Amino acid sequence: MEFLKFSSSNISDALDKLKIKGGCEGILPIIEGKKICGPAFTVKYVPVGAKGGTVGDYIDYAERGDVIVLDNAGRKYCTVWGDLLTLYAKKKEISGTVIDGVCRDVQRIKELDYPIFTKGRFMMTGKDRVKMEAMNVPVSLSNVLVNPGDIVFGDDSGVVVIPKEKEEEVLELAEKIKEAEECIEKEIETGSKIKDAREKFGYHKLQRGE
Repeated sequence: MEFLKFSSSNISDALDKLKIKGGCEGILPIIEGKKICGPAFTVKYVPVGAKGGTVGDYIDYAERGDVIVLDNAGRKYCTVWGDLLTLYAKKKEISGTVIDGVCRDVQRIKELDYPIFTKGRFMMTGKDRVKMEAMNVPVSLSNVLVNPGDIVFGDDSGVVVIPKEKEEEVLELAEKIKEAEECIEKEIETGSKIKDAREKFGYHKLQRGE
């Protein structure tokens, strides 16, 4: 996808200019040095009640290139992702997984070199603790709304969500921001003061809404 040439910072600044909240606080990569980008396949979890329930076999319905987005409401006392899901996601060529919560089986994640972004890691299973309430519904990632099909991007700085109806606008703005910052870098490398370089290319207004 075209967004892969940008950083999460470029995209976040573009979203700021459009007054859209997109950065998912506290969600970071298990394996650094990897980027993900793709349409969101969303899953929502809730605590298990008297009737019980399962963590779900939703991944059978995800498509190649999707980013699986798991809304576990930031719970850290149980995981909703482990080694079997990692193996299957890798086999299906899923782009990556983003969890508002935690994962386990980190060694297997690293062995398979599968990109996962989470709020941490913890070994206790989610089975009999949480259940899948729904899939492909609007969910939350650190209080950022994610609709099915929204673009989810992740890199070493974190995860950002681009509403699908704003994709073209965000692409255009991210390109302008990236170009301006590259020009500022060149100015600094040729001896300019950072203040002068920033003023020349409007650094302080790049992310500011009109």
